Amino acid sequence: MHPEQITKFKLQLEAKKRDLVHTILQLEDNGLRAALSNTTGELSAYDNHPADLGSETFERGKDLGLRDNERVLLRSVEHALDKIHQGTYGRCDTCGAEIATERLEALPWATQCKKCQEESEQIDVTPRPLEEDSLAPPFHRSFLDSDRVDSVGYDGEDAWQDVARYGSSDTPQDIPGTYDYKALFLNSNEHQGIVDLADAIPNEPGSTSNHARKRRQIEEKETGR
Repeated sequence: MHPEQITKFKLQLEAKKRDLVHTILQLEDNGLRAALSNTTGELSAYDNHPADLGSETFERGKDLGLRDNERVLLRSVEHALDKIHQGTYGRCDTCGAEIATERLEALPWATQCKKCQEESEQIDVTPRPLEEDSLAPPFHRSFLDSDRVDSVGYDGEDAWQDVARYGSSDTPQDIPGTYDYKALFLNSNEHQGIVDLADAIPNEPGSTSNHARKRRQIEEKETGR
């Protein structure tokens, strides 16, 4: 970047810095430094109905937001001025590429190229805690049906089902595939005591009626009758 361009951007940044400092001081002088009760003339802000102080509270919150926005922008301007002093102005902080002159004309305090700025401003549509990258969902670590190494006969899923049978705060809309309040728990429709419907076919004397009844119950549950 030519020295003439750097000088021009430096003058713009210094002027912007003065404007921001003036705006911040003006906002603080208009009552932000004083307690809310002092600016409203009330003896206390606690013994009033919330609606009585609704407008004042909204205006106070708006002024705080405006001041914080100016502070964030001021930090960006000061960072750009520091880059001028360091001789790195016009270079992207992230990738090191040269920032387009057109971008600096519009935003002299820009310290990232357009591509890196867009990537840094992308919003995660499913924000989750960082620890979930290494931890499975709750209780899922003890659901060992598909684990060929650590599988056990009675795992965390079975324990959870035994407890959930007594009820929870869930409703049928919370557990897909459930239609009965008596079966509002995970995998409530799984076959108890059998792996496949063929396992319900009687193969021992004296067990015909029990197996047939069990098979009818399973079929009715699966067909929704």
